Amino acid sequence: MKLDKMVGDRFKEKPTDCVIDSHALMMRGGYMKDIAKGIYSQYPPLKRICQKIERIIREEMDAIDGQEVLFPVVMSSNIWEESGRYESIGSEMLRFTDRNGAKMLLGMTHEEAAVHLVRDYANSYQNYPFMIYQIQTKFRDEARPRAGLIRVREFTMKDAYSFHTSQEDLEEYYQVVYEAYNRIFARAGVPEVITVKSDSGMMGGSVAHEYMLLTPVGEDSLAICDECDFRANMEAAESIIKNEKNGPDEPLTKVHTPGKQTIEDVCEFLKTPVEQSCKAVMYQKNMDDEYVVVFLRGDLDVNETKLTNYLGEDVHPAEVTPESGLHAGYTGPVNLTISGKPTVIYDKSLQGTNNLSCGANEDEYHYTGLCMERDIPDAEYVDVAKITEGGICPKCGKPAIKISRGIEVGNIFQLGTKYTKSMNMTYLDAEGQTQTPIMGCYGIGVGRLAASVCEAHHDEYGPIWPITIAPWQVHLCALRVDDQATREFADNLYDELQKKGVEVIYDDRKARPGVMFSDADLLGVPIRLVVSPRNMEESVVELSTRDKSVQEKVSLDGVVARVEALIKELTDAIEAKK
Repeated sequence: MKLDKMVGDRFKEKPTDCVIDSHALMMRGGYMKDIAKGIYSQYPPLKRICQKIERIIREEMDAIDGQEVLFPVVMSSNIWEESGRYESIGSEMLRFTDRNGAKMLLGMTHEEAAVHLVRDYANSYQNYPFMIYQIQTKFRDEARPRAGLIRVREFTMKDAYSFHTSQEDLEEYYQVVYEAYNRIFARAGVPEVITVKSDSGMMGGSVAHEYMLLTPVGEDSLAICDECDFRANMEAAESIIKNEKNGPDEPLTKVHTPGKQTIEDVCEFLKTPVEQSCKAVMYQKNMDDEYVVVFLRGDLDVNETKLTNYLGEDVHPAEVTPESGLHAGYTGPVNLTISGKPTVIYDKSLQGTNNLSCGANEDEYHYTGLCMERDIPDAEYVDVAKITEGGICPKCGKPAIKISRGIEVGNIFQLGTKYTKSMNMTYLDAEGQTQTPIMGCYGIGVGRLAASVCEAHHDEYGPIWPITIAPWQVHLCALRVDDQATREFADNLYDELQKKGVEVIYDDRKARPGVMFSDADLLGVPIRLVVSPRNMEESVVELSTRDKSVQEKVSLDGVVARVEALIKELTDAIEAKK
């Protein structure tokens, strides 16, 4: 392709609404254009990158016996009502009514469609196991789309669904997919992607892993142990607290604390450490607005994913009314009276502790000397706190947890029978008995992966695309095309490289070298060739790589062979990491 014919512009200025580098560079480089909040059109460079990512995914899915199918973007509500998710999923799912009054929706995931597609076919144990996958557009009405393709509303995703007759078979295949995903990310040029244990969320299931690219701009918080191989999303990481008594039990004493509503203010007033306090965090259930009060150690925060998983439903911050019985800033576990049918939860960080400060359930008063065993003898303790930096590792038991940031580029779930059972998918086993198949689910966001690679591999001038997914393999710049010898050689080189199957973007514009090189940096093509009158006088072509690891002059008659060899070297270096 010739650069002057390519649709899309490149520009120097960083867009003001871009919060991360990859978003800014892909907007500046003519990769995409926003058509609505969180919805983008793709220009040719990004389309080519995504096509190459999709090809890698297809090759790896086909290699593990995946069969490609295609589900519709628009679906009837019927199958989602079967699974129970039509009502349980919130406003992230876009629902609408068609002209005939039928309830419809835009697919944000396709478990229901997968079961619907195969439940009539897979009615005998002899049809199992099998895996189907698609690469399809999805829509999730994300409340806060940001960071370009990292968090969008419309996106392209590979989602795969496997069906099994035993948990053992699912676990065996889960490991096969696990390894295939490692190969996909290595081939895409980000072998540094790590796996972390995750929460299965609305997908359901008992075991789930996310593939994370570690980066300071990541949206997910990850708990990583420096002493062992423990890695988990903060939402799924168990918080382990070493609880110790603080000397002999002190009497429970009410203290006047005027205007002291925050834990920090109270502890400063009492001259006690925050760790020696019990705080209340108040919510209401989304379904019926009944109150939920969580008590935990004052220096910790509630992990709302753990909380909603424990409750089995979503919550929102509480609106404390005079009728509720709650006292904002002064709520505590002793003599607690709440209207309605409240749920009171005690985090494990309080178990076995004493001499704590806490609210006295009376405005402007707190207690000191709270002893959980003595004062709340019937308390049952659960883990609903966020794991912290320097916390105890759930695997090796050492205080070596580090909190890092990451971008989720893929996920895998052991779904169990959540969908097959609710949608009445069954098969007959070898004894003629009716059984329910077990499912696995495996996803990769194509556009998000492209943006993540850009985030991992760029400099201040533009992306540095790996050869395996780069929009083109070679960027040919012809300086001074008004020089006949330069023009003729560059044109012939362009034709010869194309005949050899090399992907070339050819810049033969009458532009200044600085403009050409700036555009080349923004396009991030791995190999750059520069033909100029001065080079022609020396009978050479300047060859360099976008990452500056190779910079050399190649003889005119040897340039094609050198390019082919370098493409192979760069490709082999990536393939060796899979």
